[in-house]
Amino acid sequence: MTYTGFLVIGELAHYLGTGRFAAGLLLGALFARVPWIRNGKLRIVGLLPKPVRRPLIVSLLALCLVSFLARGDWVSALFVGFATAFLLTYPWLRSVLFARISSSVFKFTGGKNPFKRSDDRVIEGEFREKEE
Repeated sequence: MTYTGFLVIGELAHYLGTGRFAAGLLLGALFARVPWIRNGKLRIVGLLPKPVRRPLIVSLLALCLVSFLARGDWVSALFVGFATAFLLTYPWLRSVLFARISSSVFKFTGGKNPFKRSDDRVIEGEFREKEE
């Protein structure tokens, strides 16, 4: 992920015609989140609202991916493509892992299982003795 950030800053510097340092400062200022106290409550504020951050990062990564593929730089494109795939699947992956971990922790609640589980490999049936 760090190398991908290095690649993205380099591509942004190339497109803007500046150095890597200036492009890094620009991205740092754009995505910075700072604590702010308002009405006695601690908040975290930044230039970009929360719904805009992820699509902007994905679009920056996609721009770099297309640029690397057009130049034939396959290793850089592989790193950026992996980072893009990870960023897109992270919310799903986090919810799946959280559900898996919490189900293993809350399984031992004294028989009160919060999740109803069914096993497809188990055949359920009723057997009765026939009286003769």
